[in-house]
Amino acid sequence: MLRYLAFGMTFAFAAAVQPGPFQAFLLAQTARNGWRRTLPAAFAPLVSDGPIILLVLLVLSRVPAWLVTLLQGAGGLFLLFLAYGAWTTWRRGTVGPAVPGLDRQQTLLKASLVNLLNPNPYLAWSLVMGPLLLKGWRAAPANGLALLAGFYSVLVVSTMGIVLLFGLAGSFGPKISRTLVGISALALAAFGLYELWLVAVALWRP
Repeated sequence: MLRYLAFGMTFAFAAAVQPGPFQAFLLAQTARNGWRRTLPAAFAPLVSDGPIILLVLLVLSRVPAWLVTLLQGAGGLFLLFLAYGAWTTWRRGTVGPAVPGLDRQQTLLKASLVNLLNPNPYLAWSLVMGPLLLKGWRAAPANGLALLAGFYSVLVVSTMGIVLLFGLAGSFGPKISRTLVGISALALAAFGLYELWLVAVALWRP
């Protein structure tokens, strides 16, 4: 259970600090409306991820076990791809681009819609979190619950931290954000290699 909890927490941190549409939306709204009005938007994944999870699990539960294992392998490669993207971002030093033309009215519903239209959660749940959740749940439901609890608790807290960091730290925000992206690159690479190792063991097991 602790392995699933640790994976969920680490992957959530990496997902939170990765530049993307949702993060850019949060930073843009923080710059325009302040961190107090933007902070509730950190809970948007709790609202928008439900349909995504149900859709992915419905599909994965109907496919053979070997295909789930292959998807887990694809997830490991996807994590390495994300790690490379994070490393590239860290090298360039460009973190969190702003999105122009967004409405000043900040609502949780709007943030949830942005996240629902963001392809990253679909990829993450299809290739990484979904297969692992199914595997853990089938072994013991506590594993699946630990994965979800670790993921969403850290995701919300990390997102709130980024909003506060950007809203309060001023010129120091981008420097600290760059450091967080560098840490996430290492974490993603480590878990990507670990996932590929698990798949190799499962495929070669007699």
